[in-house]
Amino acid sequence: MSQKSSFFSELKRRNVLKVALVYAVVSWLLFELAWILLPTFDAPEWMLPAVVLLLVLGFIITVIISWSFEMTPEGLKRTADVTPGEVLPYWSKRKFTAFIISVAVIAFGLLCFQLLRFTPPFQHASTGHRTDKIFIQGNLAGTQTVERQPDEAVRAEYSYNDRGRGDHIVASWKLDANGVPVEYVGRGHDYMKADVNESFQIVGSKASWKNRTESGDRELRGPAFYVPLNAPPEFTAVLARALLKAPGHRLPLLPSGEATIQKLGKVTAGNTAFTEYRITGLGFSPQPIWLDHNGRSASVSSWFSVVPDGSESSISRLQDAQQKTDVAWSERIARALAHTPRGDLVIRNARLFDPRDLSVTPATSVVVRGERIIRVAADADVKPPANAEVIDAKGCFLMPGLWDNHQHFSDNDGALDLANGVTSARDLANDTDKFLERVARFDNGSELGPRVLKAGIIDGTGEFAGPTKMRVDTADQAIQDVDWYADHGYVQIKIYSSIKPELVPIIADHAHARGLRVSGHVPAFMSARQFVEAGADEIQHINFIELNFLYPQVKETRNRDRFVKVAEHAREFTPDKPEVRDFIAFLARQKTVVDPTVGIFEALFGVDHTPTMPGLEDVAPRFPPQVGRMRQVPPLDPPREHETAYREAVPAMLGLLKAMHASGVTIIPGTDGTGSMCGYLLHHELELYVRAGIAPAEVLRMATWTPALVMGVDKDRGVIAPGKLADMILVDGDPTKNIQDINKITTVIKGGKVYDPAAIEKALGIAPRATTPQ
Repeated sequence: MSQKSSFFSELKRRNVLKVALVYAVVSWLLFELAWILLPTFDAPEWMLPAVVLLLVLGFIITVIISWSFEMTPEGLKRTADVTPGEVLPYWSKRKFTAFIISVAVIAFGLLCFQLLRFTPPFQHASTGHRTDKIFIQGNLAGTQTVERQPDEAVRAEYSYNDRGRGDHIVASWKLDANGVPVEYVGRGHDYMKADVNESFQIVGSKASWKNRTESGDRELRGPAFYVPLNAPPEFTAVLARALLKAPGHRLPLLPSGEATIQKLGKVTAGNTAFTEYRITGLGFSPQPIWLDHNGRSASVSSWFSVVPDGSESSISRLQDAQQKTDVAWSERIARALAHTPRGDLVIRNARLFDPRDLSVTPATSVVVRGERIIRVAADADVKPPANAEVIDAKGCFLMPGLWDNHQHFSDNDGALDLANGVTSARDLANDTDKFLERVARFDNGSELGPRVLKAGIIDGTGEFAGPTKMRVDTADQAIQDVDWYADHGYVQIKIYSSIKPELVPIIADHAHARGLRVSGHVPAFMSARQFVEAGADEIQHINFIELNFLYPQVKETRNRDRFVKVAEHAREFTPDKPEVRDFIAFLARQKTVVDPTVGIFEALFGVDHTPTMPGLEDVAPRFPPQVGRMRQVPPLDPPREHETAYREAVPAMLGLLKAMHASGVTIIPGTDGTGSMCGYLLHHELELYVRAGIAPAEVLRMATWTPALVMGVDKDRGVIAPGKLADMILVDGDPTKNIQDINKITTVIKGGKVYDPAAIEKALGIAPRATTPQ
């Protein structure tokens, strides 16, 4: 006992206890400051544990030093070498106590502040009113405000501008104790400015809802969450919170479906820690949503992001973390669904379509070694090697893989392209970082997707500027952007609507000098003829062909007039009109390529509010329920006096399309597809061309051989022949006779790897096709 007492006395004599106490409370204060301040400066997550480790190590070292050394007027000396009279006097007991208490009070106050931020009452207060910012491709585009009303209802106003388009929704809702909506009202207009008037309520045990395309009711046996068609982004967070409260984190959805939620990792950005959650049941793959400890939400993508005001710096970090989750999910299904033959691959007993001469040759074999075709011959002339893998086509139609010449890749577009036989594609505007990584994954097989040729968008500045960071006002800026795209493997420049007309020839000349093609929207305040004369090789969208005939009466085409005026007047410009014949002849002489994307105008100009987007009538019922009901592109809602003009607009466009094709204008099909519908919509685009009066076999050539020629990759693609890449599809039917047979693809081969479209669809939650009884 005396030894312990003596040791304790020695600790006091050497002031080890005082030093340890001072170090402990100062370390506590430093830890609290680090906990608060490190996130403010976007410090990596490992830094806070590192601070704790350093403080612990520092404590040990400080105690050892205080035991072994004393501070004297001559400096630090070993304790054994000094007498008590040499030691510098320490603070008085009163000053020491005051210091310790002061530091401890400050540290405790900071601790209370941090803990309070995580408590539900504080979270409730913090969500009383907030403003979120909306970014499109990194550019500020709008806001979302969320406010709790005195009656506990929540009111949200959501508005943004995307080239003169964009939603403006004011919604309010009430939740029950489980966080499930019992009432919802949303009004305003959607992306294309069509009216939105949506309501939902639960009275007793009966739920009822009504919106532009749906009206229904249901008796409920338990909690069920209504998903509005046009809700503010905050409503996804409402669903996430309800799922976190629900038993098993699972809830039925209304009108149909079921959702679950999974918690993933955390990201600290700025002064906020966000947790990533994934909701299954809203899309083809789990949908991300981020929640912070205050209950605020964030949703981010390379295209469209909504984050709390003050959290703008968090977007890139949230995107990076989110992409890791996406990449892991995509790689898992890619590895599972791609089959690589062990030896040669031999396809026998096929009817081979050659788009060069439109011939169909029965009883044909194709031999593939690695990623290339090594032989094409009659079945009787081909003896498969012993180790070959043989696919018996059973007389099915074998053709080159399809091209979608107008896409904007995101999410599951690549997988659904392959499921629909699209093995080559062009992306005509995207971000300049995450997109490049996606294309690399397509190429290395870690994500399902076609071969992609990249076109880089360049636009001007102003209210109607497109969703890109590449915005220019001067020739020097334009040349710099062209050089960036050329240096990063792009093959084409896409000029957008806000470019100054005088910059078009500068961009075209420099792009051509760098070996890039030039295409685009016809910029405002110039005609399609002037655009081609300035150096454009290609025009996107058939509405810009129609607008050539409305110039100069319609010059401002950055706004909705580029749709509305075409819908009102397209029927006036028939191919027999002299100005139409003259312009078509001009395009043919200039060898101008047209990428018409007719399907999007069929959807936009629809007068009847059908619940399903044109072209998806047969497939939408197989989609996951919430996906199927979201597949409606909102029409433009024409005034009553223009309804007939709108109905006749698409037939007029198809007549123009046929006239251009008959006059030798090169047509390449594309969808401008987003939302993972590109593959299905490409099939419909081809059907529209046949509806226009173009022979099905010629339409198949447009979708295979023609784009390979246009893009200068015909050495490797576009036809099934020795030396070409093994990109081809088997079709159970004959699309040269019935173009709708293109929907019956049974096997897809890209670079020698074999894919089952049904298996891809199954992985994305799409129900199998109905089988026809034999």
